[in-house]
Amino acid sequence: MEPRGSAEVLPTHTPALFERAVRQAAIRLCAGDLVALPTETVYGLAANALDAQAVAKIFSTKGRPASNPIIVHVASLEMARQCVAAWPDLADRLAAAFWPGPLTLVLSRASCIPAIVTAGGPTVGVRWPSHPFMQAVIGACGFPLAAPSANAASQLSPTSAEHVLSGLGDRIRLIVDGGPAQVGIESTVVDLTKDPPQVLRPGMIHAESLLAVTGKLAGPDERGGGSGPLRSPGQLPRHYAPKARLTIWSWSSEEELKARLAQSGW
Repeated sequence: MEPRGSAEVLPTHTPALFERAVRQAAIRLCAGDLVALPTETVYGLAANALDAQAVAKIFSTKGRPASNPIIVHVASLEMARQCVAAWPDLADRLAAAFWPGPLTLVLSRASCIPAIVTAGGPTVGVRWPSHPFMQAVIGACGFPLAAPSANAASQLSPTSAEHVLSGLGDRIRLIVDGGPAQVGIESTVVDLTKDPPQVLRPGMIHAESLLAVTGKLAGPDERGGGSGPLRSPGQLPRHYAPKARLTIWSWSSEEELKARLAQSGW
């Protein structure tokens, strides 16, 4: 992809700037362009999820494999239901417990969702983010947004507008600065087309919390239990590979994890 110069970065730290950024982002998204947007998890590279040509720009800009599906972001339960072919009672219970928030539900996709979004698969991941800017821009557009992390494929997910500018600033036109991401890792993904429901990608919402709602839960495996199309991002054998020393923690409950994070100054 040819560089188009440095992206414009729009601040949002006052009500007037927030509204201006919503308008500018919505204009570009409605025109089929890409916009980097803040969410509570990580920054996302967004496009109209109902426009196959717009979504194709995400793959080319990121260098993302066509086999890797993209999560669809919504701003209401009604919009979520429109993206899927069936909405089970369990989806209602999980949405009531964790939405808006960092949980993605995988369900059978509706015909309005282009196949490119789901990597040709029969399911789609849907999430209602809690970040106020993401909610506002989806509402202004009136359509769901396909939005993987706003970084080149295999690179670390960005948690600030500065990270996006450094990684993709010469490939996109607009970045909205909504401040640091509050969660800092991608959403937990749960496949509700399986019995029991299956965690496809771990995230901030721990299995313990999910089990309190679902009653039963299967853990993740490399390709989600089969050789067919991937059902979620994060299932490829190689995902993110930081070039740094890492400390690996294990924990038995969310309370223990939060305590250890607090002790470490996170």
